[in-house]
Amino acid sequence: MTLSPQFLDELRARTLLSALIGQTTKLQKAGREYRACCPFHNEKSPSFYVNDDKGFYHCFGCSAHGDAIRWMTDQRGLPFMDAVKDLAQSAGMEMPAMDPRAAEKAEAAKGLHEACADAATWFTDQLNGIAGADARAILEKRGIMPETARTFALGYAPDSRSKLKDALKTYGDPLLIEAGLLISVEEKTPYDRFRGRLMIPIRDPRGRTVAFGGRIIGDGEPKYLNSPETPLFDKGRTLYNLDRAAPAARKSGRVLVVEGYMDVIALAQAGFEEAVAPLGTALTEAQLERLWRMSDVPILCLDGDSAGQKAAIRAAHRALPMLAPGRSLAFVTLPQGQDPDDLVRTKGAAAFDALLKSPDPLVDKLWAHELALEPLDTPEQKAGFKHRLNELAGLIADQNVKHEYIAEFRRRFDDLYARKREPFRPFQPQQRTQRKPGQPWKAPPGPVGEGAKGVRAGGIDRILAKAVLAGLIRHPAEIARHMEVLGSLKLADGALGRLFEAVVDLALEDADRGETLDSDRLLTILATSGFDIIAHELLRPDQLSLSFTLRDAEPQRAREDLDEAIAILVSRPEVDAALADATAEMQARYSEAAFDWDKAYERQVALVKEQQALDARLANLVQANEDARAFGAEGN
Repeated sequence: MTLSPQFLDELRARTLLSALIGQTTKLQKAGREYRACCPFHNEKSPSFYVNDDKGFYHCFGCSAHGDAIRWMTDQRGLPFMDAVKDLAQSAGMEMPAMDPRAAEKAEAAKGLHEACADAATWFTDQLNGIAGADARAILEKRGIMPETARTFALGYAPDSRSKLKDALKTYGDPLLIEAGLLISVEEKTPYDRFRGRLMIPIRDPRGRTVAFGGRIIGDGEPKYLNSPETPLFDKGRTLYNLDRAAPAARKSGRVLVVEGYMDVIALAQAGFEEAVAPLGTALTEAQLERLWRMSDVPILCLDGDSAGQKAAIRAAHRALPMLAPGRSLAFVTLPQGQDPDDLVRTKGAAAFDALLKSPDPLVDKLWAHELALEPLDTPEQKAGFKHRLNELAGLIADQNVKHEYIAEFRRRFDDLYARKREPFRPFQPQQRTQRKPGQPWKAPPGPVGEGAKGVRAGGIDRILAKAVLAGLIRHPAEIARHMEVLGSLKLADGALGRLFEAVVDLALEDADRGETLDSDRLLTILATSGFDIIAHELLRPDQLSLSFTLRDAEPQRAREDLDEAIAILVSRPEVDAALADATAEMQARYSEAAFDWDKAYERQVALVKEQQALDARLANLVQANEDARAFGAEGN
């Protein structure tokens, strides 16, 4: 079917947008427009406006914008063609003619839809009648209220081979078989598929019943029975409760994925209407695409048992090739032995909501799973671990996302096995039993290794200042992040100081123009200002080699290391100045009777310790970079 621009324009013209949106959103008149709290994001004051004259809506808070068709696809969650059909029907317009085969198929589907709708109504009548007492008892036991049962059109299939068949006999056996309501066996009379079960209608995105799930009443197998695949029902492309969850997800900004029907129903009753469930199978690629249309990061809420965690990993692996910038999965693991239904029933909605506040990102789920697969005590086991991580990252089709996963896995591996940086710890004064009054004070030796000694021998300020300036030249976009400290920092005297000022000024000028300064352009500009020699001298490989000074460094590591180096560079002059003041005061007031020697001594020792800690942090920064480069060479 081809929809011409003229047809779509006429459809928009015949649709009163405020009436359409007003069906689900409370609008208030505001001059020639209408306004409301935005249905696409949570807000307290109205920023969502509807203009009938121009035929569009717009939110000044989240920038949601569109016409009647866009409203049906974005807020109602309908496919484009279904949205057009619904609007055309409301507007009294005939859809363009289809080709004969498509028309024949649509007519057949119409009969199947009607049969499924009548079956759902019949099942509901049985639930509310005398025969449905046992099914109602199950709902009551599980805490499902009658209003919830009506919302989800729950029903009951009597334990009979022919009651549904007789109730829908006007459709004829062939159509009921095609709809999945009857079972046909060779040389036997067709009979009811669902018998002695609590019935749960499965709806398409437009809210039409297309299939059923049936839960056994009492003992028996299988516990859940689904309709077979039919012209209306594709199990791998369908998500239970999608029709109700789509608008709820657009309002809440999230979509929840749980394992079963009753989890969805219990969560909706508890106020979480944005939940869906696959139909007894692992999430498929088509279902993931459906989820990403509702939310960039769907949250999988799976049971804490072995089966639930296996399902989580299967979903994680299946999602990897489809990841894109901003598009991922998150995971919530429920307490062992509980599913969402159990949790909200026993501990209330607040307990479930608390779990949703801190879901695990996809990368955390993958890392934790691979880390727990086997011990990592030998080089071979560590190599296997690293190989598995690289294989997972290699599944990602998007090159930018793949690069970020490789970098993140490498960083975490480094954190496990590379030498750790010395964290700075506040000084705790030691007992002063080693010093006698009047004895000259001598600073205690610090735990500084050979790397730190080499750095200190060359002068921490001069060496680190050069490295930081080289890092800013390599990564000028980082200047804005550190502007608060860099703006007041005198990096060095002479040519080095002038170069620093020029680099910062150039970065700020580009930021004012809304542009981002890159390293090659910065070097070109510096060359025209006479700074090319000293700039290239700083970037020589034989200078202090830190990740942020290297052209091919991994961006995340370079950023973290530059943060650390700047923190050391800023802290060291402050510590040196404080130590100089403390020492001068001790020398000037040593003979004063009222002078608090003990307090002054503790202060001096603490400052010496801070100096040594800064030296150690820089030495460990250098060592960590060497370890990382060795790892990278091995990984390549």
